[in-house]
Amino acid sequence: MKTTIIGYPRIGNLRELKFASEKYFRGEIAAAELEAAAKEIRLSNLQLQKNSGLDLIPSNDFSFYDGVLDTAFLLNAVSARYTALGLSALDTYFAAARGYQGEKGDVRALAMKKWYNTNYHYMVPEIDDDTKIYLAGTKPFDLFNEAMENGVKTKPVILGAYTFLKLARYKGTKTAADFIEQTAEAYASLLQIFNELGAEWVQFDEPSLVKDMTAEDIALFSALYEKILPNKGSVSVLAQTYFGDVRDCCKALCALEFDGIGLDFVEGRQSLDLVRANGFPKNKTLFAGLVNGKNIWRNNYAATLTILDELKQHTDNIVLNTSCSLLHVPCTLRNETKLAESYKKHFAYAEEKLAELAEISKIADAVNPAETEAYCRNQALYSAQRSGRNDAVRAKVAALTDKDFVRLPVFAEREKIQKKRFHLPLFPTTTIGSFPQTADVKSARTALRKGELSAADYEKLIERKIAECVKLQEEIGLDVLVHGEFERNDMVEYFGECLDGYIFTEKAWVQSYGTRCVKPPVVWGDISRAKPMTVRWSVYAQSLTKKPMKGMLTGPVTILNWSFPREDISLKESALQIALAIREEVLDLEANGIKIIQVDEAALREKLPLRKSDWCEDYLDWAIPAFRYVHSGVKPETQIHTHMCYSEFADIIREIDDMDADVITFEASRSDLTILDVLKENNFRTEVGPGVYDIHSPRVPSKEEIKAAIGKMKARIPAEKLWVNPDCGLKTRGNEETVPSLKNLVSAAAEVRNENS
Repeated sequence: MKTTIIGYPRIGNLRELKFASEKYFRGEIAAAELEAAAKEIRLSNLQLQKNSGLDLIPSNDFSFYDGVLDTAFLLNAVSARYTALGLSALDTYFAAARGYQGEKGDVRALAMKKWYNTNYHYMVPEIDDDTKIYLAGTKPFDLFNEAMENGVKTKPVILGAYTFLKLARYKGTKTAADFIEQTAEAYASLLQIFNELGAEWVQFDEPSLVKDMTAEDIALFSALYEKILPNKGSVSVLAQTYFGDVRDCCKALCALEFDGIGLDFVEGRQSLDLVRANGFPKNKTLFAGLVNGKNIWRNNYAATLTILDELKQHTDNIVLNTSCSLLHVPCTLRNETKLAESYKKHFAYAEEKLAELAEISKIADAVNPAETEAYCRNQALYSAQRSGRNDAVRAKVAALTDKDFVRLPVFAEREKIQKKRFHLPLFPTTTIGSFPQTADVKSARTALRKGELSAADYEKLIERKIAECVKLQEEIGLDVLVHGEFERNDMVEYFGECLDGYIFTEKAWVQSYGTRCVKPPVVWGDISRAKPMTVRWSVYAQSLTKKPMKGMLTGPVTILNWSFPREDISLKESALQIALAIREEVLDLEANGIKIIQVDEAALREKLPLRKSDWCEDYLDWAIPAFRYVHSGVKPETQIHTHMCYSEFADIIREIDDMDADVITFEASRSDLTILDVLKENNFRTEVGPGVYDIHSPRVPSKEEIKAAIGKMKARIPAEKLWVNPDCGLKTRGNEETVPSLKNLVSAAAEVRNENS
């Protein structure tokens, strides 16, 4: 049985791409040095996959920032505001990704959204009415040739035509249907070139096929590939899907002239049923996604072989595959030098998943698979009892009743009480929580970890940084302050370190967007609060000012969604366990005099099923209550905030309102504050702070730019319900950007306040 993967991590085992890119942004290295670092990562990945025995090795899964952005540049779908800057090709690309502010001009970055149900973010292509889509770049061919020069004929990976058009944002009157001819011609040209280069397979990624599809969507998909596929020549074309099943378009997909179809049997809850009901086309190869590309637990060979055995009843042409790209897991366990073997033996990162594919293939081909040494070893691992059970926590979750999720009095009454308590001005200003993590903080944390700095000295440094942060905010004139979160390495990992039931990795980095990498903790056992997590720092910060100081927490759903979750209990069970712990912290903060508490649910939407029919049954019916439970026990005068970023909120806006927070801040600036219309249409009751500037870009927004954003806000939302704040936390920015940006924010709010009085 042949093996393949959909894609491989591109950041490098030790985040080499991140560090090289950031040096380039700072002007410390030239473009040639960045290109060299990138090539070294690609060739290392190529050799690793070749040595693993992988049969079909992908190419063009590498990107300097984002694969969707790469496709936009490949197809000439690039806004004139970037090309007009007159920058090099590479710098034009980065201007679209990060924004640009310099001698050539001042432009904002493209909008950024979550990649389906993951914590990866993609850049949203913009298509104007006068956009001409054609094959404008050579990157896929260059990387195919690079691999050929190093002895590997790869399977080039391209974002599919349908998914590209569905992900794009249309700025004029035209829609995706108006670009069928141009797009199909561009993809046909791509296949013709790969024919000439000698490619055997080309993979078109079409994850949008697993979402709800209308008749018009299916017609768009069919129209594109009816024009593209007749040009494939001798190249075999794979339609690769992931993150779900293709129940809406299965017949249309099978009827087209694809040579292979990739189905996800991990998250695709109906994938196996579709094969059972419809069979599988005899003239096509099934790329069976059976190794989980999104989680780090080792594959259960018995379960995988059971599915394989059934699939073999419907087709003889099977390639063993991952369920999605390995972009979503860390690179290699080899760098986990501090993780105990008792934990490590349960995990498989990207490199180890290559070994699993090879092992499953050999077992599947064996005369007696269950008698092979590898199979027996795997089953011994799965039959062993794991530590981490907490019966007391399980009993608390089981005892929860409906009234535990309801906060009283109702929102309207609380709002009046809180207005009277805080006496905040119109358009109160605040930030989302974190302030820049400067070099001294990072080096101190490293020194503490290495034992070179005592805990007492580290805590003195944190106190000093908090005091500086509070003083800065008072000087700037913000109305509601934060302590800056200098003690936190990450908004999820920090809390995981304070909770029982978590374990932590050393170098399990995963790309979130661009050069931003995260190191998700692992939910190992039942979760409970071992000690107060934030009280000391919040109380200290409040003692330094008479202004309200927000207590800053991460919500249970986000903590779970940004961790590697257990697979032996439900997500609901894990979320409610975490909610118990966060509720204890909320009540502790309130008891210690913290009057405003922010419980961030930045990733609320992340695990929302991609099909609306599955929303309530599988997610919203427990995710929203988990948040409500966290704050249902606080007093009416305690104000509860939450924050959400880089998701599409429109279709769950009523559920967000039902979270029953007092204030919600949203990411909004990169999407041109389009959420405002949704809030107005739904009579959103919660007070809101749509972000007025993008913190993921190094730009400093002008006062006029922020005033214009506030103007859009108050034209749609009652002024008494509006807050003014950045898009997200400021951790990844520098002080040189943060301070002037916040000064402009406060000044803009003050001017609009005066104009409104």
